[in-house]
Amino acid sequence: MITAAPRANHSGVHPRVSAAALELARKVLSIEAEAILALIQRLDGQFLDAANLLLACSGRVVVSGIGKSGHIARKIASTMASTGTPAFFVHPAEASHGDLGMIQSDDVLIALSYSGESAELLTIIPVIKREGAKLIAITGNDSSTLARQADVHLDARVAQEACPLNLAPTASTTAALALGDALAIALLDARGFSERDFAGKHPGGALGRRLLTLVSDVMRTGEDVPRVPDTATLSEALIEMSRKGMGMTAVLDAQARVAGIFTDGDLRRALERVGDIRSARIAELMGRSPRTIAADKLAAEAAQLMERHKISQLLVVTADGRLAGALNTHDLFRAKVI
Repeated sequence: MITAAPRANHSGVHPRVSAAALELARKVLSIEAEAILALIQRLDGQFLDAANLLLACSGRVVVSGIGKSGHIARKIASTMASTGTPAFFVHPAEASHGDLGMIQSDDVLIALSYSGESAELLTIIPVIKREGAKLIAITGNDSSTLARQADVHLDARVAQEACPLNLAPTASTTAALALGDALAIALLDARGFSERDFAGKHPGGALGRRLLTLVSDVMRTGEDVPRVPDTATLSEALIEMSRKGMGMTAVLDAQARVAGIFTDGDLRRALERVGDIRSARIAELMGRSPRTIAADKLAAEAAQLMERHKISQLLVVTADGRLAGALNTHDLFRAKVI
C-alpha cells in the first residue's frame, strides 16, 4: 500500500507538490499496471462467453454503473459504439425512475460494480431479468449478489487500490476499463470491422479527414492540370509547368493516355546531360513510368505513396490510363490530410 504523505500545517502558504510526488506517481502507475497484468492471467472462458453473448445480441448493449464505475461504464459504451457494437449508457438510478424502458428483451446489460453490491444496480437487475435481457457483470467479488445473478461474470478484482488510503477507486476502475476495452476490441475483430467502418463512425476532425477524404476530393482537374502532348518541345513543357504551378506536367500520347511525367527534378537532370535544350523533345526527357493513383482511392493513400517513393506530385488516372487529374503535397496540406 502507498503511504500517504503527512498533511502540511495551515500556515497561509499555498502548498506545493514536493519532489517525493514523483515516486508516489511512479508507485500509482506501477500498481495500476500490475492490476492490468493480473487480469491477463485470469482471462478464461468466461471472457469468451461474454464476447459471444455480446456478438449474438440482436438488440443493443446497455452499460451501467454508479459513481466511478458509472464513468467507466460510459467510456466502455462509447468505445463499443465507435467500434461497431451498438451500445449506450444508462444510469442505474435513472433507470429505476423510468429509463428501464430503454432496455428491451433482446438487449445485453453490462453492469459494473466493484463490490457487486451497488444498491442502484441490484434494484433494477430483477426487472432486467424478468424482461429477458441478458446480464454480464464486471465486479471484484465473484460471490457478490451481482456476480451470482449474472449470466456471465468477469472478475476484475485488484490486489489494492493506488490510493494511499486504499479507498478511492483507482486501480479497480483502471482494470474495469481495460477489461471493457478488451471486450470492445474482441468484438471489433469478430465483426471484421474495417478502417473505413471506423471512419464512418468518426466523420469529424482530423481522423475523419484522413479516413474519409478521397483523391477526387482534393485533386486538381480540367484546365488546372498541366499537360502536354509527347510531341511537345521542352520549351512548351516549361511554359505549361510555369502556367499551372505544380512543378510538373503530364505527358500524353496521341490517344490522350498518360505516357509520362516531366518534373522540376527532370529539368535539372536534363540541364546536366543535354547540350542544347531548346530543341529537345519532352518525350526524350520525361519519366516513362510515373507513379499514379485512381480518383476513388483515399487521399491518405496518396500521401503514403508520395512518402514511400519520395515524390511530391501524383497523376490521377482512369482505368484505361487517361489523365483524370493531379495532386501534390500542397493539395493534401490544404485538405488537412497531412
